[in-house]
Amino acid sequence: MRKMGSAHFSLAEALSIISGRSQLVWYYCMMMLCLIPYSLGAGRGHFYKWEVENLYWSPDGVENVVMGINGRFPGPTIRARAGDIIHVQLTNKLHTEGVVIHWHGIRQKGTPWADGTASISQCPINPGETFNYRFTVDRAGTYFYHGHYGMQRSAGLYGSLIVDVAEGEKEPFHYDGEFDLLLSDWWHESVHRQEVGLSSKNFRWIGEAQSLLINGRGQYQCSLAAELSANHCNLTGSEQWAPYILPVLPNKTYRLRIASTTSLASLNLAIGNHKMLVVEADGNYLQPFETSDLDIYSGETYSVLINTDQDPSQNYWISAGVRGRKPNTTQALTLLNYQPTSASKTPQSPPPITPEWNDYNHSKTFTNKILALDDPRVPRPPKNYTRRILLLNTQNKINGVYTRWAINNISLALPPTPYIGAIKFNLKKAFDQAKPPENFPQDYDVMKPAVNPNTTTGSGVYMFDYNSVVDVILQNANALNPNVSEIHPWHLHGHDFWVLGYGEGKFTPDQEKNFNLKNPPYRNTAVIFPYGWTALRFVADNPGVWAFHCHIEPHLHMGMGVVFAEGVDRIAKIPRQGLTCGLTAKRLMKGKNLG
Repeated sequence: MRKMGSAHFSLAEALSIISGRSQLVWYYCMMMLCLIPYSLGAGRGHFYKWEVENLYWSPDGVENVVMGINGRFPGPTIRARAGDIIHVQLTNKLHTEGVVIHWHGIRQKGTPWADGTASISQCPINPGETFNYRFTVDRAGTYFYHGHYGMQRSAGLYGSLIVDVAEGEKEPFHYDGEFDLLLSDWWHESVHRQEVGLSSKNFRWIGEAQSLLINGRGQYQCSLAAELSANHCNLTGSEQWAPYILPVLPNKTYRLRIASTTSLASLNLAIGNHKMLVVEADGNYLQPFETSDLDIYSGETYSVLINTDQDPSQNYWISAGVRGRKPNTTQALTLLNYQPTSASKTPQSPPPITPEWNDYNHSKTFTNKILALDDPRVPRPPKNYTRRILLLNTQNKINGVYTRWAINNISLALPPTPYIGAIKFNLKKAFDQAKPPENFPQDYDVMKPAVNPNTTTGSGVYMFDYNSVVDVILQNANALNPNVSEIHPWHLHGHDFWVLGYGEGKFTPDQEKNFNLKNPPYRNTAVIFPYGWTALRFVADNPGVWAFHCHIEPHLHMGMGVVFAEGVDRIAKIPRQGLTCGLTAKRLMKGKNLG
């Protein structure tokens, strides 16, 4: 039987094949049916057999080691329809470390153990072991996947996940073709060296990325804008790092699906001489609005429509540049290539200029335009909340030595036993039982460094009543050094939330009167601007244990996150495959029934 990379089928098709006479086909179908998740529904099944391994690769023209899948970087694109079932049989070929993959934006309703978060939803997959991810993609949209163990996303473990509307449904907009743009940043220093620098007594910051990548391709110390075909750029014959060019026909409408899996950088994307119509964010439809450039933070996804109504004898630059940090990384560039014009023809106009890195008014103006479409597929928020927690984001010291990020003065330290098993089976010694703080001192001055910068580590969990309505106020503050407050994009697993509003300075209850309850965007990632706050609301209606964290990789590695849990008693059965570590492994060895 040949080795399969991917396959798809419907249940009816499979049953029809099984009724045939061929024993080989019978064996094939039975093998495939055993891979289907516990509850099929009416969707098609998609099977992928993946191996994660380290590869020599040249993402920006400089050979390095990346984490790839099936010998490629970035990983394969998954494409399905809403309601389909995805099954990824993942084998760890890394030899020296574990691995997990998070399906970013997929809510994992009914399959919380498939969320792909080490120590939260599952054990790391050990070298040589195989883990089966089975889940339903229940909603159309632009998503991606990435490693969620250590800093493996920084090492290149990511790929696109696109979900089309269900059969017979239509998008609320028209387009003639589409492209996927996966944006990322890239370092020449190994991830392991980065991790050691972040965790050492003598804190060593990794600095800015050497390159920005579009679909895994960038150019280090190479000015494409000067001359696309210049010999010093050495582009010819380089499949690994030659620009990912978008060939288009004149007078058409194209959808660009844009996802940011950056480890550090906030980005701004623009297309020379072309406006963009923003229509989707994080898998939810928006009131369309036009823009010349688009700010996108790590963990966010957008869909934009462009009309190819410019001079068809020319090509046009697509650029992505750093925002929110003083950039030491040159713009990523590629081409919108009007057919049949040669892709080697350099655009007449220079690349779009990225707005100043600290022009936060530009960023806020764009963000405030993002509103939900009046469409039954986009839910509206409850008018009242059941519980509210305020989370203060600060940079701190442990024992006066180690630099960490903390939430309400606790730096997250994940335990070896996955929370989902520990809570389900009442393993009280597996994590801190003390309730984490739901507020911070009212006299805390968010505009200045903390009077006492010391913090502590913790592994407590915010436990929510099932179906309760939760408000989260994310409060930004000054870091350790004066006059420093960073952008933090926060991502919630297992849910989408309504972004009710943004504000300057310290949040006060009277600002609630300005919350948008009419048409707030429904998202899974939201930004907190320097010295500001962001108000979110979600319904705790998805049984499981879910990470909520800053999506900047070094910040999460240094403790900038919390853990939410709800309705864990409603989870019928957790596969043992994801629980065989820590205290759950000991229970299994003793013959205890863990489901």
